[in-house]
Amino acid sequence: MPDTRSQLALGAFLMQTGHHIAGWRHPGAQADAGSNFAHYVKLARQAEEAKFDAIFISDSVGVRNRDIASLSRTARSDQFEPLTLLSALAAVTERIGLIATASTSFNEPYNIARKFASLDQISGGRAGWNLVTSSGDGEAENFNLLKHIDHALRYERAAEFHQVVTGLWDSWEDDAFLRDKESGQYFDPAKLHVLNHKGKHFSVRGPLNVSRSPQGQPVIVQAGASEAGRDLAARTAEVVFVAHQTFDEARGFYADLKGRAAAYGRAAGEIRIMPGIFPVVAPTRAEAEEKFRRLQELIPTVVGVGLLSQLVGFDLAPFPVDGPLPELPPTNGAKSRQQLMVDLARRDGLSIRQTYLRIAGARGHLQVVGSVSEIADLMESWFRDGGADGFNIMSPAHPAGLGDFIELLLPELRRRGLFRSEYEGRTLREHLGLRRPGHRAAAA
Repeated sequence: MPDTRSQLALGAFLMQTGHHIAGWRHPGAQADAGSNFAHYVKLARQAEEAKFDAIFISDSVGVRNRDIASLSRTARSDQFEPLTLLSALAAVTERIGLIATASTSFNEPYNIARKFASLDQISGGRAGWNLVTSSGDGEAENFNLLKHIDHALRYERAAEFHQVVTGLWDSWEDDAFLRDKESGQYFDPAKLHVLNHKGKHFSVRGPLNVSRSPQGQPVIVQAGASEAGRDLAARTAEVVFVAHQTFDEARGFYADLKGRAAAYGRAAGEIRIMPGIFPVVAPTRAEAEEKFRRLQELIPTVVGVGLLSQLVGFDLAPFPVDGPLPELPPTNGAKSRQQLMVDLARRDGLSIRQTYLRIAGARGHLQVVGSVSEIADLMESWFRDGGADGFNIMSPAHPAGLGDFIELLLPELRRRGLFRSEYEGRTLREHLGLRRPGHRAAAA
């Protein structure tokens, strides 16, 4: 069943120069975006002025592609560490949510709990944690490992990691800190709760040395769509970022995930599902197609093959680029993304070249090239008919693409009553219509 919310949730997914793999070459792109803080300030303020629910910064603890011939022709090799970036952006924004990726594979729960609790305090209740397990051996090799942890084991570890982090976020009750100068009592000892977690993967005493979050807890975001990923999301996520090619896929995932939540004692309305959408919008379809054609022409073959190889977890360079996608061995990386690429190529009979051209912008997310009304119709139908609670906007090039979405599409979405004109709350939870969690020990 569709959620009862009457308006879309919208996130601005800010990837350096934009989401198209050749977007950095676009005349409207900031080519040095990966190390240009002023660029991110402009984007964050632009998204806040447009009343987006949140900005989202993804992350990888290593370069995303070790094929130097391909990597050296993209803008995917330099980027800010996201929590550092969002902490700085918190100081120059007031209302927009701030969501960052942080891996459970290459962090410790105490550090993550402390960093996101701090971001929530700094921002006045606007923080969200995108919980991921990481997927690449290139990341593992930066952390004393020869290869990545097995897929099933890293999801098992992630579930316990989440348990520890949320437990640490309840180290202090909301009113624990008295700071009473006259009596000399700084906090109430009865309102301090030591975690003392001892599990299969982690042993963490606590307490956290940051007071309880303005939101109760930062919002938990999750992005996996494999069987293990869906199960983790049903247990832990309040927002789910996901990639779908068709409405039928989206509706099936939506129903499945919200149905699974009930098994963990959760209501469907406790989860917001927000597929990624890569919109190329213009007043007419012909103008939009021309915009997209110019972007596609900027992709060198080596870059396209490198991108597709990365997404399927297998080197496609030895295979004829105008031949079919070969049979692929199972990956220990992102299983759902590999399957999505394979399904796309097989379903539409695409060659390697045709496949990378199809995913060069959206990397398997929904890619829409069209007029204002066409894209608004699609977004409305997915929202109204049980495919999405909102969307994560993946602009082709930054800042030009985000500007196009705001100037062209948002007025139409507002005309249809699908998106807010003003913020009603101040926290990310309030923007998304998510409840503030009570303190578990205090409630008990």
